[in-house]
Amino acid sequence: MESLQGHLLVASPHLRDPNFAQTVVFLIHHSKEGAFGVVLNRRADSTVQELWEKIGEGPCESQEYVHVGGPVSGPLMALHGDAELSEMEVIPGVYFAAQRDHLERLLRQSGGPFRLFVGHAGWASGQLEGELRQGAWLTTPASAQLVFDDDADLWRRVTRHIGNSLLKSALRVSELPPDPTMN
Repeated sequence: MESLQGHLLVASPHLRDPNFAQTVVFLIHHSKEGAFGVVLNRRADSTVQELWEKIGEGPCESQEYVHVGGPVSGPLMALHGDAELSEMEVIPGVYFAAQRDHLERLLRQSGGPFRLFVGHAGWASGQLEGELRQGAWLTTPASAQLVFDDDADLWRRVTRHIGNSLLKSALRVSELPPDPTMN
């Protein structure tokens, strides 16, 4: 089994599960025991500052939105760019943190990429592989830019990227015209 840690799972257009319809999931961990990740393009209604006022200690000025990482409840988690405040590096430039002291320090800092998640997506041993065989997900390697970029149109942008990559491979070309209908 090849690990998909650090990849994006892009919900197939046919995936109707309301928890994952048109989502992009960043896989933080994937092994034969199972997988977990966070949905990158599902914002919650509250900002980090509003959430932190309810559960945290000390100031937090972040007006970024909290993200709904998935349907599985669990601790707050963050993806960020500070190696010192992480439990692991997922891909170059993208670090994972769930320890309270790391989160508190991250929230006091300004600058640098940062996303806070409530909940996550999880798969038992073999479950994700089964969903991939059924065509529920498309995959592509992630980049720090995609993880921290504006999430408003992420599903469509990544789906288009995967489609273009498949088309280039099938046609054995290095570039596609911006608008193929103009031929």
